[in-house]
Amino acid sequence: MTRRSQSGHDDGTADSDATWLALVLLAPMVFTSWNFVAFFAVLLAAMALLPGRTPRQRFLLVASSFFYGHSQAWYLLLLATPSVIDYVCSIRIEDSDDENVRKRWLRFSVISNLGLLGYFKYANFFAENFAELLGLNVKHFDILLPVGISFYTFKTLSYTIDVYRRELKACRDWAQYAMFVTYFPELVAGPIVRASVFLPQMGRSLKPSWSRAVVGSQVILLGVTKKLLIADRLAIFVDPVFANPALYDGFTVATAVVAYSLQIYCDFSGYSDIAIGVSRIIGFDLPENFDMPYIATSITDFWRRWHITLSSWLRDYLYIPLGGNRKGPRRTMINLFLTMLLGGLWHGASWTFVFWGFLHGIGLAVHKQWMQMVPKSSSKLRVVFGWATTYIFVCIAWVFFRAADFGTALLILRKIVGVEGGGARFVFLPLFLLLPLVVVAHMIGISAARHGRLPWLKPRRVAVPSWARRVYAAAGSQFAVRPHAAAGIYVLLPLPSVVGTFVLTLWVLVVYLFASLSTSPFIYFQF
Repeated sequence: MTRRSQSGHDDGTADSDATWLALVLLAPMVFTSWNFVAFFAVLLAAMALLPGRTPRQRFLLVASSFFYGHSQAWYLLLLATPSVIDYVCSIRIEDSDDENVRKRWLRFSVISNLGLLGYFKYANFFAENFAELLGLNVKHFDILLPVGISFYTFKTLSYTIDVYRRELKACRDWAQYAMFVTYFPELVAGPIVRASVFLPQMGRSLKPSWSRAVVGSQVILLGVTKKLLIADRLAIFVDPVFANPALYDGFTVATAVVAYSLQIYCDFSGYSDIAIGVSRIIGFDLPENFDMPYIATSITDFWRRWHITLSSWLRDYLYIPLGGNRKGPRRTMINLFLTMLLGGLWHGASWTFVFWGFLHGIGLAVHKQWMQMVPKSSSKLRVVFGWATTYIFVCIAWVFFRAADFGTALLILRKIVGVEGGGARFVFLPLFLLLPLVVVAHMIGISAARHGRLPWLKPRRVAVPSWARRVYAAAGSQFAVRPHAAAGIYVLLPLPSVVGTFVLTLWVLVVYLFASLSTSPFIYFQF
């Protein structure tokens, strides 16, 4: 089964080009486009002028609907279908004291949501595999995958399940529930925001303020930098190598794998940063989705830091209901495998995605056994060893995630270990220029995570500047830690000062001058 390029550049096949072109033409507005800038400016102007919270909420609902459906109106019909079903089902579940009735409504919600997801995302996959198994020739269904369907399916499913568990009250206001489902910053590619996080914030005024704009705009700029300056530039190197690794030597292929690990992180976390920043300006606080995953010292630690809203969703709605680690070591291993296999399949209708999930299932199971057998230690050697093995394992798994098929993935691995020789050597200089930038950014992030304590000066604490106290206090946040209790780790610039303004201007200029000329939709649009 042919898979397309994950960055929008040439992947070497006509089918993949056509699929990606269709996705570009039919996708909602891209955050890094001028169309989105104009859309967001109009939205903020209207939110500032409208009188009262309810008119702003209604306008935001209309704007979110336009954002998602402006290219394809039927997207809205598809989005509205599970929304109406889950709205009705949740009320019926809450109003009934009969457990059988409650379960019937829950089943109807789950089956309808997964049925739509299964048809649009997996119909061809399962039909082709069953046909191949039975030796039949089945015609390929002409089905276009709606952008973001995996994300909003999980979002609405968690709402109904939480109501069934009586962990959340059913929303009786249809407009508020519709706004939760359609809210545009996180609709297409996450974070996967649960109703328990979003709905309580509906009481906010949603009137734009300077203090929230100061925080949000810098988070947006961070996301834009990750996307345009790093991810899209690395894609220029990654795409041709993964499209035809036979043409390159082992060093080039290995560096392309490292480049892809940075590309997918900066692309996806960049989208999350922009979504969090945009929401911050509007008046909502979205949950953290990334926490510097490449500093993880184990595969378990990696999944606490990578795509946090998905990993926590899989834990709460799949792993724990399966039994978690409550039914003995053997059942725990089975539950881990099932969870990660389905997590891999969630990413795409391809056996390479499933195998990627399988690898992570193995990694989690092995690490759990390792922790039970080996005494805990915080020695520097063990930390460094844990970090190195985790990063190498994650990169190996990324090969199967990115490669078009198993043959290409295995060829890449043979090239890296030296079993397969030949090929030209190509040194992609931007990778070696951007890598120190990413390392320094992580060092700053680690310092911020430690509340200003520099890792190489443990006895000392860095004083929080007064300007930072004022800005964060006005925004209801803490300095250099989190713009909100549920959001990620960010460091603000001293905007009220001359130095801060100079750094911000220089930052914008660098992004403008050195960003890739070839931009593309975000990688996770396909999921």
